[in-house]
Amino acid sequence: MAKVNIQDIRNLVVCGHGGSGKTTLVDHILTSTGAVNAHPSVDEGTSICDFDPEEKHHKYTIEAKVVHFKHGGRYFQLLDTPGYPDFIGQTIGAMQGVDMAAIVVNAQAGIEVNTRRVFAEAGKAGLGRMIVINKMDAENVNFPALVGSIREIWGGACVLWNVPLGHGATFNGVVSTLHVPDDTTGALLNPHEIHDPLLESIIEVDEGVMERYFDGTPPTDEELSGLIVRAIAEGTLVPIVCCSGKTGVGVKELLDTVATYGLTPDTRPRTVSKGDEQMQVKADPNGPLVAHVFKTRIDPFVQKLSFIRIHSGTIQRDDVVPVSTARKPVKLGPLLRVQAADTESVDQAGPGEIVAIAKMDELPTGATLGDWSFPTIAFPTPMVGLAVTPKSRGDETKLSGALHKVVEEDPTFRLDRDVQTKELVITGMSELHLTVIRERLARRDKLEVDTKEPKIPFRETIQVKAEGSYRHKKQSGGRGQFGEVHIRMFPLPRGTNIEEFATKTNFPQLKEYHYDEANNFLWVDSVVGGVIPGNFMPAIEKGFRDRLGRGVIAGYRVQDVGVEVHFGKHHPVDSSEAAFKTAASMVFRNVFQQAKPALLEPIVKLEITVPEANVGDVYSDMSSRGGRVSGSDSAGGGLQTVRCEVPLRSVTTYARTLSSMTGGQGSYTMDFSHYDVMPANVQQEIIAKSKLEEEEED
Repeated sequence: MAKVNIQDIRNLVVCGHGGSGKTTLVDHILTSTGAVNAHPSVDEGTSICDFDPEEKHHKYTIEAKVVHFKHGGRYFQLLDTPGYPDFIGQTIGAMQGVDMAAIVVNAQAGIEVNTRRVFAEAGKAGLGRMIVINKMDAENVNFPALVGSIREIWGGACVLWNVPLGHGATFNGVVSTLHVPDDTTGALLNPHEIHDPLLESIIEVDEGVMERYFDGTPPTDEELSGLIVRAIAEGTLVPIVCCSGKTGVGVKELLDTVATYGLTPDTRPRTVSKGDEQMQVKADPNGPLVAHVFKTRIDPFVQKLSFIRIHSGTIQRDDVVPVSTARKPVKLGPLLRVQAADTESVDQAGPGEIVAIAKMDELPTGATLGDWSFPTIAFPTPMVGLAVTPKSRGDETKLSGALHKVVEEDPTFRLDRDVQTKELVITGMSELHLTVIRERLARRDKLEVDTKEPKIPFRETIQVKAEGSYRHKKQSGGRGQFGEVHIRMFPLPRGTNIEEFATKTNFPQLKEYHYDEANNFLWVDSVVGGVIPGNFMPAIEKGFRDRLGRGVIAGYRVQDVGVEVHFGKHHPVDSSEAAFKTAASMVFRNVFQQAKPALLEPIVKLEITVPEANVGDVYSDMSSRGGRVSGSDSAGGGLQTVRCEVPLRSVTTYARTLSSMTGGQGSYTMDFSHYDVMPANVQQEIIAKSKLEEEEED
């Protein structure tokens, strides 16, 4: 392919709610521009973009896809993204590779849950935005009400760029509101009445032009073109265009708009850093190399594909380049231009271009090629977990390898081996997300798995001070075992300044301290006089750490505890590391039980967006789950967002409840907040259950 002029590149992410017709629209664009010769259909499983077996089966997009085509002398690179919030990570990643977002709205269904989410995410990513009202050929479309809803929720910057001629079976064209023709017969709204508000949204970015306009001198066409691009980039203009991806009506006008006024790769400055130094990236083919990995795909045939957006500089096959995630420069593999499922080799690529590099383990999602680095991509935290085991014995290693591939390609999927429960736990965005991953394991890796709800990662702690000692003494002929350890134990609140705390007067003979930040555990050595020789102190620490991992009252990890070793005894012959390790573990256990032990549970933050009529239901439901509501805010369009904190054990399957409560109109985000002491009655149940399980194992 010939070198592409930066000013001719248009990079666009197509996003919106499931069922809004995004993929059908992209498929139509590819065939109508001649990029692909096919007759695609999502319903028939022949879509160009939805080519994965899981996508064909479910008839919706699961992964972001990259396609390219030419129109109006411009080179377009489009990313088609999933519509369900379960796969929002794919959309967030795709937004890192583009300059504009086309938010697709279903003309019949209106603004739905994920429509709001992607509009907000595009704003966070600093993208220029446009709204595409799709499916204007559907029946029962209330176009004026829909436009009113869009402007109410997203503001007056959203202005109609064109007006549909008819709707449903009579939808046969669109009329420009910028250059209004003489004949506007059949337009659903009067384009002449929209022209002035549109013009004012455009010229708002330039005070000089605005003053001249209100003095009676309109901007020239050349001025207007530059101002439109600038207004879209600054967010003071969000054009609304109308079309039908199924029939193709309005699609050419949509492409013409992006070709003429869409943001180019050099429109939006990007900030990168190198140590404490920062730089604004310029789309210069001769500049320093700055390229960003925004997506990873594991293909059964090509292996790993790392999708890269080049912001500055030029890369060629076999180049040796620095990578932010590698300790030394790496040699690049083949460069590939991607057209949905198909790839073709290219020799080089420059600013604004999107390519994939095959079989490069050093290029995970978020990595930067070059000496400069992008900020970490902020993906949502997965919170819905399942414990998994292979159905076939002996497949444990195979399962671990297959799941690590999923971790590479999906930033919203996490894999953990719980050291306490011995469970392999997969965590995703929702039950649907994890179901699709299980299907992929079965198809791609020939692995069937059994799943169950994982054990909640509770923790153990203490609430008061206590002290005590333990003597480990054993004599069975020959050399014996002897070790005696005296400790004081105390609660260690999160956020404590350890250095100040450890040097306070309650440790007057302080020798040294050891702090474990992960568990917020401090142990202090204040032994004097050689009553415990220093060579046995590491064994004492091992004994403490052993008990930290195994727990005391219910088998869960211990945290937020401090221990001072202040006295002990040893025997010149019978003392050993093993003896002191045992003594330390046992004294920890005994004193812990005297210090008012308690179970801690993870508390999560929920932001729940529901219709105003359901706010009372959410308050009541959260109260029944032991949650605490901190407030609510208007989300526009008759919706409210309720903020609350609630125990994780109460909301592991919350998606089903919320969907039932709101008729599918509710959505929520969930993030870890902190650990808190569990109610006494629930603690007793969990401790009793833990003891029963321990007895059954014995």
